[in-house]
Amino acid sequence: MPTKNNLRFALLLIGSVIWSQADRVRAEDWPHWRGNQRNDHSAHDSGWQAGKKWPAERTTWEKQVGEGGSSPIVAAGKVFTLGWIANKDLVTCLDAATGEKLWQQQYVAPRYGRKATGDEGLYSGPSGCPEFDAATGVLYTLNGDGELRAWNTREAGKLIWRKNLYDEYDMPQRPKVGRSSLRDYGYTSSPLVFNDWLLVETGSSRGNVIAFDKATGKEVWASENKDIAGHTGGPVVMQVAGEPCLVVQTVKNLLVLKLSQTPGKTVAEYPWLTEYANSVVSPCVHGDSVAITAGYNHEKLVRLRITANGAEKVWESPIFSCVCTPVVVGERLYVAYQQLKCIDWQTGKPLWTGGRFGEAGSCIATADDKLIIWGGNGILALTEIGPQPPTKYVELARTDPLADSDVWPHVVLAAERLYCRDRQGKLKCWQLSK
Repeated sequence: MPTKNNLRFALLLIGSVIWSQADRVRAEDWPHWRGNQRNDHSAHDSGWQAGKKWPAERTTWEKQVGEGGSSPIVAAGKVFTLGWIANKDLVTCLDAATGEKLWQQQYVAPRYGRKATGDEGLYSGPSGCPEFDAATGVLYTLNGDGELRAWNTREAGKLIWRKNLYDEYDMPQRPKVGRSSLRDYGYTSSPLVFNDWLLVETGSSRGNVIAFDKATGKEVWASENKDIAGHTGGPVVMQVAGEPCLVVQTVKNLLVLKLSQTPGKTVAEYPWLTEYANSVVSPCVHGDSVAITAGYNHEKLVRLRITANGAEKVWESPIFSCVCTPVVVGERLYVAYQQLKCIDWQTGKPLWTGGRFGEAGSCIATADDKLIIWGGNGILALTEIGPQPPTKYVELARTDPLADSDVWPHVVLAAERLYCRDRQGKLKCWQLSK
């Protein structure tokens, strides 16, 4: 006999067939961590016109969505956020154009994960970005205390299923590394939908990555690697020898594992243990390679070529980032940490640096060859990167600080609107269309 969850999900699948084309996730939407292709590239222009004020200097709407480093996502004209207020997590759906609250769900949750320690003054609330499944309209959220939930966005966020990763998988506290003090921020990574699975970095003795049936939450398979979960924003899919693979930065390694034939089997591991167990930066996939970077004991950026036989180091650069995940455009890699830094993708040679952005930071490459940077305490800047790449830092626009705290959440550009959030929960939107 079919279960209630299976019947409910079958109805969602039927509904997805008749869902109107206008409501589907569009190429210019931002339904995942780091965007549609999980690479910080947007299908939309920056809205920049020479001689005119950049539209991002005039706020369209602003909302309070709760504390946290969790980034907003955008799909089918709606903004989805995860935040914490007064001992509760809030899952909020807003109208993308107006900021009007369409629905909100909440549940009791701690401000920090149960094994969290260190840096409580620098972060609070959930850090993981929500994940939207375009095939079903289901939203997945994971908070710092391991609370994993599936929400039906077509029924005002009705709960479909839930589980707690600490309760079921008991991930140990992250280790003390070298002479650094102990740090643990709980679960920080975004879930990832791949076909019928929801892939989650549980960091458990059963497997670093667990694949759940996205309809029911039932475990399907576990990865061969059993590392503790890393402190990054999320995994990403890449092709290795024609086979889809998942790239994850665990607490100890850059990990690449198979997603077909023998799912969960390790393809490559590259040792990458960072002081404070805290790489933060997510792996950056470009073609056949992955770029990883960290400060502390590493203070470098490394490009690895991934093959069916493992990981091979292509080059190593003294340029590094402690927060911002690199963005590759053509033959150049960009990262905003303290300054915007530009590196030659083929050789790793530093080309130029410029601007001032502080520690927190994220970047988006736009369709009109610009780079949007959100950093520090709310510095929003627009820089030139092409189509003929400049030989030095060229800043087109810059705002005064727009936030009251660090801007750990990632900047988002979707359907002609720019969204920026700070860790205290202030979410701003700017209309960029001309």
